[in-house]
Amino acid sequence: MAEYNFRATEKKWQQIWKEQQTYKADVDASKPKFYTLDMFPYPSGAGLHVGHPLGYIGSDIVARYKKLKGFNVLHPMGFDSFGLPAEQYAIQTGQHPAKTTEDNIARYKEQLANIGFSFDWDKEVRTSDASYYKWTQWIFMQLFDAYYDHAADKAKHINELIAIFEKEGNATVDASCDEDTPAFTAAEWNAFSEKEQSDMLLKYRLTYLADAVVNWCPELGTVLANDEVVNGVSERGGYPVERKLMKQWMMRITAYAERLLTGLEEIDFSESLREMQRNWIGKSKGCSLHFKVDEKPELDLEVFTTRVDTAFGVTFMTIAPEHELIETLTSEAQKAAVDAYVEMAKNRSERERMSDVKTISGVFTGSYAINPFNGEKIPIWIADYVLAGYGTGIVMAVPCSDTRDFAFANHFGLPVIPVQEGKHTDIAQDDFDPKAGKMINSGFLNGMEVSEAIKAAINWVEEKGLGKGKVNYRIRNAVFSRQRYWGEPVPVYFENGIPKLMKESELPLELPAIDEYKPTATGEPPLGRAADWTYNGLPYELSTMPGWAGSSWYFLRYMDPHNEEKFADAEALKYWNQVDLYVGGAEHAVGHLLYSRFWTKFLFDMGFLNFEEPFKKLINQGMIQGRSNFVYRVKGTNQFVSYGLKKDYEVDPLYVDVNIVSNDVLDLEAFKKWRPDYANAEFILEDGKYVCGAEVEKMSKSKYNVVNPDDIIERYGADTFRMYEMFLGPLEQFKPWNTNGIDGVYKFLRKFWNLFHEGDDFVVTDEEPTKAELKALHATIKKVTYDLDHYIFNTSVSQFMIATNELGGMKCKKRAILEQLVVLIAPYAPHIAEELWAKLGHTESVTIAAFPEFNESYLVEDEKLYPIMINGKKRAEITVSASAKPNEIQEIAMQQEAVIRWMEGKQPKKVIVVPNKIVNIVL
Repeated sequence: MAEYNFRATEKKWQQIWKEQQTYKADVDASKPKFYTLDMFPYPSGAGLHVGHPLGYIGSDIVARYKKLKGFNVLHPMGFDSFGLPAEQYAIQTGQHPAKTTEDNIARYKEQLANIGFSFDWDKEVRTSDASYYKWTQWIFMQLFDAYYDHAADKAKHINELIAIFEKEGNATVDASCDEDTPAFTAAEWNAFSEKEQSDMLLKYRLTYLADAVVNWCPELGTVLANDEVVNGVSERGGYPVERKLMKQWMMRITAYAERLLTGLEEIDFSESLREMQRNWIGKSKGCSLHFKVDEKPELDLEVFTTRVDTAFGVTFMTIAPEHELIETLTSEAQKAAVDAYVEMAKNRSERERMSDVKTISGVFTGSYAINPFNGEKIPIWIADYVLAGYGTGIVMAVPCSDTRDFAFANHFGLPVIPVQEGKHTDIAQDDFDPKAGKMINSGFLNGMEVSEAIKAAINWVEEKGLGKGKVNYRIRNAVFSRQRYWGEPVPVYFENGIPKLMKESELPLELPAIDEYKPTATGEPPLGRAADWTYNGLPYELSTMPGWAGSSWYFLRYMDPHNEEKFADAEALKYWNQVDLYVGGAEHAVGHLLYSRFWTKFLFDMGFLNFEEPFKKLINQGMIQGRSNFVYRVKGTNQFVSYGLKKDYEVDPLYVDVNIVSNDVLDLEAFKKWRPDYANAEFILEDGKYVCGAEVEKMSKSKYNVVNPDDIIERYGADTFRMYEMFLGPLEQFKPWNTNGIDGVYKFLRKFWNLFHEGDDFVVTDEEPTKAELKALHATIKKVTYDLDHYIFNTSVSQFMIATNELGGMKCKKRAILEQLVVLIAPYAPHIAEELWAKLGHTESVTIAAFPEFNESYLVEDEKLYPIMINGKKRAEITVSASAKPNEIQEIAMQQEAVIRWMEGKQPKKVIVVPNKIVNIVL
């Protein structure tokens, strides 16, 4: 067999691609475009493990395929390079986060280059580069200078709103704004001070300053997003997190709630992901309803409910632990209990409180509300299953109709009054349906069906002036401030307490040098340490932007990354347009994907884009899980017993580095060198080997099951690595990594190489191919084309193996077959394809070849093989024309010598010809 030197070949072509800028993509109106994109990574110090490139390989195969199909392909890569990990490392070591980030990026780029991706590195962006975040700051400024006009259903410049205020006040304005926005006339507006006007406009701006309940981590000295908090502690470091009211920059994403919802019908996302976004946006139609507080007539408690028809069944109210009215509602007798409960509840994240349905907790405030439907007094409780950010942060509890209210009422002995009767109306039963039956114990609603009662109740509420019908959304405005250093500075300064924007011409506002990367002694964010960092003597905003700021628009900058005058040129934006294929993890379903959709819609509204959805199609790749190995130490000794013998000993299973295990067999010498305490280890072997145990679980350093792609590539090559990752299973599925199985793909590529060789000689002829050879080729073209058009990757690898075996068996060395096969495999195994393409005499890259066209005629068979069965046993077979009729097939079969011999002169009872399958003779 010919030797294939994958190491030299892969390095050679990676260098050629780099030098010749093979994958550079510029606007070319003569070609159709295809924009494929990966969710860009945060460059951690650990580098890539074998699970990280899974989605990148899938998108790279598509990018290469589309290029072969004649598309102008944009396939960029960059780095989400701001973030908390680099800052924490800076706090611990004093090293500037930029240095850590640069080192980590260099490591990532080296690893990515080794895998042979078709990235256009000329388009690289990094969110921490001032040339990039200049435009993140610019987008912030556009949002600050905009409001959302419901009548036009789009964002508009804030100056248009100011002009209305000056002429008419806000009585006619239908715009997204804070709930507590007061009414004012034109005269009142014009009489407002500059500060009062500024404060009023903040209630309308799409980015604004407000007091918000946030996840505050004292140890990290910063606000954390919900997905950075796990079980009440920070995901990074495990530090306690509390809920705290702080002045923060906010993004009014709620203005776009309905468009974010309806836009889901226009884009090709999985149904499960769309459902996650629908649930997060949480549209519900219902009614706002006002409750008075007993003995405190100045207080008004507003609730939002989708089931106002059940109001006669309200037996208590629950209020969120963060609610601003808690202190006012709490009686002196209940103060100690309330304070203790609120302190406990504020350390649980909203996500944790929503998902934990088993824990029931609460405390009575000592106050009572008056049910407006029947005038009855009902106790007001505090409960952490109520969220300050959803609705009004107050719930009218109907334990006969809501499972959480029912559990709460049972736990604290509160009454349950049924308001529906009929089948499926008992909440204690599994078949409970909250909208079943007819109304009872409900005054004027008695006897009505639920749907009828809802309408009647809303009409009654509006007639009495107690509230109104309303559409509500669960999605909350996004906290945009982070009390960190390593993030985008906010381009705002303060004059007499008024937030003002810098001039656009003064951007970027760059991060200043500071002595330490932690909050000041007085509790200011790290930027408070900057010396002489002011705007003409006026203080800057000291918070920075969150990680999602830069990642909300990076796909646009890739289109024109070197433009110093605009975030991207209009021609480039129009040409590249939306991302055609976006590949990334499902963990970003309700964070990054919603924010990027929000910012894209805003930029569309303001006339900067001609599309309002960023991504046409999204594929969530599954996770490649680790495969851990275990050794078994005999208790109290330094002896290790092999897996098959451990039942005879009392053992402790211990994780072992998978990189010193092959096919579950431990390298004993490497094990002794792995850790000092194992240097004198003794082994109890089976069949002369130490066999390890194994388990599939998440890749983790602590489990020693992290596999570095560099090691795999060094041993097997990048093409083998790429094809094996695809071979593991469908891209969207979770699947375990098992290095034991990679050898099959490795051997396949050598078989493929040897199709073109005899011994060490490259041998390809210009002979005409046979029908069988053309059939093998076109079966492969058909399969691979279908798979790539449908983003299926694993079964194409199997088809390549089948074709290689078939053509190898035919000893096919024909250019007409092999040349097209090289193009077919090029998206999957680009290095070996380039090398063979060059050996075939081509001077240009295989990437500009034309993808083979499928011809159905080569799969149409001229002849058909029929086995002949006599009394159920195969005795002969015949090959006949594929167009032969059953009577003709029968006649030919009966004339066969073997058939005549087995029939022994007998006449058949029947002869059955199954078209295209078999001939059955029954004697």
